[in-house]
Amino acid sequence: MSLAPELAQRLKRNADGLVCAVVVDHATSDVLMVAWMNDEALERTLTTRRGTYFSRSRRELWVKGETSGHVQHVREVRLDCDADTLLVRVDQTGPACHTGTRTCFDGGERLLLADDR
Repeated sequence: MSLAPELAQRLKRNADGLVCAVVVDHATSDVLMVAWMNDEALERTLTTRRGTYFSRSRRELWVKGETSGHVQHVREVRLDCDADTLLVRVDQTGPACHTGTRTCFDGGERLLLADDR
């Protein structure tokens, strides 16, 4: 398997060959997590419809939910206007965050509140 040549040519990757993937809940549009994809992770995601990402710390592919059971069924993948970020819309089973929270942004530090001026 390899990424379709037309898509591979359009993607703008960082110095490590990765593209940022913003993962959102398909039903609510809540941002669940942010991850990274290389060409193989994107190809596997498009082919299997399971969220597949590249771990920068382990330097290997990982399939969301492979060990936890908290899988992502991918409903849609969009490329942004600059071709450097992917929007991955998923049906999430269980928590999306490795800490056990629904999203990676639940319980995180707020740097600015919506009503701050």
